[in-house]
Amino acid sequence: MQLDPRQTALVVVDMQNGFCHPDGSLYAPDSEGAIEPVAGLVERTRDAGASVVFTRDVHPPEQFEDAHYYDEFDRWGEHVLEGSWEAELVEELAPREDDLVVEKHTYDAFHETQLAGWLDAHGIKDLVVCGTLANVCVLHTASSAGLRDYRPILVEDAIGFIEDDHREYAVEHADWLFGEVTDRRAVDFE
Repeated sequence: MQLDPRQTALVVVDMQNGFCHPDGSLYAPDSEGAIEPVAGLVERTRDAGASVVFTRDVHPPEQFEDAHYYDEFDRWGEHVLEGSWEAELVEELAPREDDLVVEKHTYDAFHETQLAGWLDAHGIKDLVVCGTLANVCVLHTASSAGLRDYRPILVEDAIGFIEDDHREYAVEHADWLFGEVTDRRAVDFE
């Protein structure tokens, strides 16, 4: 899969302590297992001169106090609270000054964030998507990208998940409906 680094961004979804570290409240071993594959993709992307975007799921403690229906704390418990250790990216994936870090408050990294504006301003058309969780924030971010006419490419062996069938569902759904699926070996920059 040949990608033009001038119009490609690697989107690293929610590789945070709360999900990827054994002390995190929503820790999943396969999210921790995604750290090394994602770090390799980040290095290759930077070497090629393509853009790197990190998303961080961050919740103010009062975010869902007045919620009518959408309340992640009801579903998952309090997690990745604003200013907490859990909300920080894992140390193996420290962003550089020229990387974009997007703070999001929902599963979708495009919802009420600067992501689309930044991508458009930088001429980005193709998004290589990795991170965690496969069937939650990875899937919703990638589908939102496709609906906005970006080309989402999920890297199936660099995605964290809770159960194998969650990852299978996410990549099959993406491949069938709105994007493409590949593995790390096939990601290649011109």
